[in-house]
Amino acid sequence: MSIKTPEEIAELRELGGLHASMIAQLTEAVAPGVTTDALEELALKLIKDAGVEPAFKGYKPYGAPRAYPCALCVAPNETVVHGIPTELSYTLEEGDIIGLDLGIQHNGLVIDAGRTVPVGQIDDAAKKLLRVTEDALYTGIKKARAGNTVGDIGHAIEEYVHTAGYGLVRDLCGHGVGHAVHEEPQVPNFGAPGTGPTLEAGMVIAIEPMVNEGKGAVIFEDDGYTVTTKDGSRSAHFEHDVAITDGAPLILTRSSN
Repeated sequence: MSIKTPEEIAELRELGGLHASMIAQLTEAVAPGVTTDALEELALKLIKDAGVEPAFKGYKPYGAPRAYPCALCVAPNETVVHGIPTELSYTLEEGDIIGLDLGIQHNGLVIDAGRTVPVGQIDDAAKKLLRVTEDALYTGIKKARAGNTVGDIGHAIEEYVHTAGYGLVRDLCGHGVGHAVHEEPQVPNFGAPGTGPTLEAGMVIAIEPMVNEGKGAVIFEDDGYTVTTKDGSRSAHFEHDVAITDGAPLILTRSSN
């Protein structure tokens, strides 16, 4: 597990603020008739204009059949995470929801976060799905304190999601981040209190609940990246990078930095 220096956390916080601005601009671009290809083009432009690099494009996670080909991951409707925008080539429709997951890197440091957003006007069930998933993220973040464990985070998320009556994806999880896209420890969205690695000041973790309207089961598609719900229900994903401190958790990837 990688402990970041105060100087690195300060740099990550600055990079996280830049990332939040990019996500905000991508969110503003989401509208009926917009294609996932266009969102990828915008992501690449924002990254280039900021003088940073994409963290996902060319990255090959352990066990993946190929390097990821894009800067942005998209997840419309029943897609949970990791849809490839240029291969999906989907045109957004009124009432859709779409996940936007972006990674950027600079000076050897990496930020990775995302959110699910509405396309035009969405139904009340979709609004509730997004609200519950984002609330689950912040419920988990509250447990991201030195001396707690990753099991404390996962238990809080799991209890919140199941009490709300939704399916929780257990086949994917959060992770350490900062020096690389994926670091130890893994941060599952379920677990028992007091179990798993203990959180220490200086750790940076990505917390990212994935919540389905139906059951939690998923399908890993043949492209090697796209994950969809097994029952075809809609899914939402919210993710922040959080620095563990001697006090309250520090959210690195939000615009209020």
